[in-house]
Amino acid sequence: MISNQRTMKRLFAFLATLLLAGTVTAQNDKPQPLSQEEFEALCPTPPMGWNSWNRFGCNVSEQLLMEAADAMVASGMKDAGYEYIVVDDCWQVDRDADGNIVCDPERFPHGMKYVADYIHSKGLKFGLYSCVGTHTCAGRPGSMGHEYQDALYYARNGVDYLKYDFCNNRGTNSKTAYTIMREALKEAGRPIVFSICEWGSTQPWEWGKGIGHLWRATGDIINTWDGKEEWGGHGMVNIIDLVQDLYPYNGPGHWNDPDMLEVGNGGMTAIEDQSHFSMWCMFSAPLMAGNDLNNMDDDTRRILTNKDVIAIDQDPLGIQAHLSVAMGDRQIWVKQMSNDEWAVCFLNRGGDEWRLNFNWNDIPELRTAGGDFSVYDLWQHKAVAKSIAKNVISSIPSHGVLMVRLTPVR
Repeated sequence: MISNQRTMKRLFAFLATLLLAGTVTAQNDKPQPLSQEEFEALCPTPPMGWNSWNRFGCNVSEQLLMEAADAMVASGMKDAGYEYIVVDDCWQVDRDADGNIVCDPERFPHGMKYVADYIHSKGLKFGLYSCVGTHTCAGRPGSMGHEYQDALYYARNGVDYLKYDFCNNRGTNSKTAYTIMREALKEAGRPIVFSICEWGSTQPWEWGKGIGHLWRATGDIINTWDGKEEWGGHGMVNIIDLVQDLYPYNGPGHWNDPDMLEVGNGGMTAIEDQSHFSMWCMFSAPLMAGNDLNNMDDDTRRILTNKDVIAIDQDPLGIQAHLSVAMGDRQIWVKQMSNDEWAVCFLNRGGDEWRLNFNWNDIPELRTAGGDFSVYDLWQHKAVAKSIAKNVISSIPSHGVLMVRLTPVR
């Protein structure tokens, strides 16, 4: 009860701040707020970009972000659909006498608008990080009590994406806290994609639609195939297990987020990285790379820029794949797509090679759909069968995938 009363007081204080701002701001300077309809339409497909945290942690700077933007263009990632350059925690150090957030003057000597302008000049978009609480997860100033003020800062500095964490929240109701920032972003008048990052702790998939455009569904990913840390981090396949039943909540403008990609960060093999990327695309998940874009090896670049696989992620229906057939460590995931197409991913979670000889009719969804399909291998980039009348025969290495696109034979 005390927590709810405190939350309601914060909400009333926030609304009072909006009213006060409206009376003291000159009419010509007041931004034109976004409607709820405009806000919800900002993210029709899963966002694609890069975030600094997984590889660089607090070691961020304007040089790092500008070089990442250059690399995103030069590597072919921009051409493949990536568009956001997002700086995570530690860009901010304090608030000034008026309560305005202050970026680190040593690491960002020209200010955030300068960085945003450079990123925009590359045809990309710019994202920032903040937090519901008094302080961020790394102990920097959070947005509690400064939501509208911070939203105006984001708008004036050309921010296009906000990752909003949940540390040091003083027991605040999560739905209310994220609603407050959503309202602040709308009032600030700039289209900003809003990423809810409360780690799935209060089931954001049940309340996040219309409040944010994506929500973290799990604790942080760790750079390994499987496993779990005491502090809550999850290996890649553990995250697959955690999000596998959330497919009813996924769709255009409201995305389950299984966390950022670890592709290219060295904790998994190239085969495992390929499976990681395949499954995120099967899930229609946000694709936020987290590697060093300036030092990608050929495998990392090949995986992150596979347009055939990315097209599965970006399919306009936005349907998350579900587990159709489970045979121990061997799984078959199925994703319905537009134009009566299907994506199918055979995932080998086991330690031995999977010598696949499988009747397509044993996939219930295909049996129900009826008709015939041609088969296109999304990693080999070639048609492998004109029909599913014959069994699919393949060898899938340990921790590997066979990922195909099925197109109706007309």
